[in-house]
Amino acid sequence: MSKKVKNLITQELTGKLKGVDGLAVINPRGIDGIKNNKIRHKLHDKALKMTVVKNTLARRATGGSKLQGFEKLLDGPSAIIYGKASIATIARLLIDEKKADDKLDIRGIFFDGELYLGEKGILQASKLPTREEAIAAIVGAIVGPGRKLAGALKGPGGKLGAVLKTIEDKAKEKEEKAAKEAPAPAAPAVEPAPAPAA
Repeated sequence: MSKKVKNLITQELTGKLKGVDGLAVINPRGIDGIKNNKIRHKLHDKALKMTVVKNTLARRATGGSKLQGFEKLLDGPSAIIYGKASIATIARLLIDEKKADDKLDIRGIFFDGELYLGEKGILQASKLPTREEAIAAIVGAIVGPGRKLAGALKGPGGKLGAVLKTIEDKAKEKEEKAAKEAPAPAAPAVEPAPAPAA
């Protein structure tokens, strides 16, 4: 391969990996065309891509980027999986693929300067929260105390309101009962009219 072609491939790979925080590396050897298409289709559904790379060019393309250090996963034929989905999503997809095809050779995942090597590393990475799960946890942590505070304020206030309502109802009952039990007022006595003077 000429130097010019290598430079073009390196530039293309650098462009593809621009803005990528992490990626997975698998060994593409042993994956036939049908299996390759199935994997790529599943990756596409999750906004991910798989690219078979030449190790030296991949090292060159990621030098000085956030992905510097992932080259430790490059050993022999390599295919990188990357995209907009979270690392946990990639790891979970690879675990499912490994269950479907035990021959799939997963080298590991690189994310945020850390290497997750082999199947154990993939399992560990799959337990990381996805972006959506992380946002939900943060929102829950923010809303949780507010919800508890509202419940605490509403709780005693609601109890106090119920007590006051009960007192008011009992007072009305006593008034009504007292009104029923009280003797009817006696009719005023009529005084006899004075006798006429003779």
